[in-house]
Amino acid sequence: MNDRIYNKGADRLRSDDRLKRLEIDKVISLCLKDRNIKTLLDIGTGSGLFAEAFSKLGIAISGIDINKEMIEAAKSYIPEGQFLIAPAEEIPFNDESFDSSFLGLVFHEVNDYKKSLSEAYRVTNSFTFILEWQHKQEDFGPPIEHRLKPEFIENMAFSVGYKNVNIFSLSTLVLYILEK
Repeated sequence: MNDRIYNKGADRLRSDDRLKRLEIDKVISLCLKDRNIKTLLDIGTGSGLFAEAFSKLGIAISGIDINKEMIEAAKSYIPEGQFLIAPAEEIPFNDESFDSSFLGLVFHEVNDYKKSLSEAYRVTNSFTFILEWQHKQEDFGPPIEHRLKPEFIENMAFSVGYKNVNIFSLSTLVLYILEK
């Protein structure tokens, strides 16, 4: 079993303590600022926390996750969304099906970084947003050996074809905005 994959239950993803750390409103605002986004694929959607926030702003949401429990949870929060069980490395949608894709605290968990990001690039026609933990040891989140350095994510983005990468440091997270 992959020890990087979160498997502690959907309800823990929505704990008050965790919600404060995620700065959801700020993340959503940075993602949407000056961008015309009508469709979004939430890769590794988990309980649909970010998908729900995007959906409330009128964005059509689809999501994938490898965990059936998470897909069921996401469907309960966003019944109008389309959610499928699938890994980030094999996204079951056609090329350029979405204006944007979002990987919220999941990129560090994938089995193949390049394949996952190549798939996000393939199904997206404009932007991919990656939200990750800062690369430092903390009392919450994954251990340091599972956290990704900003230069790694930036280099990976350019290697799969993204033309521009903007990096925003938040309180405990980092948001990467990748543009095709």
